[in-house]
Amino acid sequence: MGLFPVKPEKEKDLLERMAKLGIKDSDLEEKFIRSQGKGGQKVNKSATCVYLKHLPTGIEVKCQRERSQAINRFLARRILVEKLEQMILGKESEEQQRIEKIRRQKRRRSRRAKEKMLKEKKLQSAKKQARCFQPDWLDFD
Repeated sequence: MGLFPVKPEKEKDLLERMAKLGIKDSDLEEKFIRSQGKGGQKVNKSATCVYLKHLPTGIEVKCQRERSQAINRFLARRILVEKLEQMILGKESEEQQRIEKIRRQKRRRSRRAKEKMLKEKKLQSAKKQARCFQPDWLDFD
């Protein structure tokens, strides 16, 4: 069994992502706190909430999603990795998304797509016309 009580594939994936970002366990400050909220006596007696701080960047993560401390340790690390990835890759991906959005807006529709759109508009128009239809015998003149 590995470090965390999760499937080996999940653990391997997390450790690879941490290595790719250069996160070492020595860079992490880990504390265990008593959880809050639902759970009753069990929660009040055991410290299942995990607090992680990545010392180089100062990013802090708290996780108390599960009742098991070991699983919360895994989840906290996963959240930390996602935050760091977002911080590092986020700026690049945000810019890329913005450029892609503008490209989509400027792109001309193909003839078939235009015909399909117009056909759908005509169908919608016909539906609306049918709603307003009143038979002759309903006139109150």
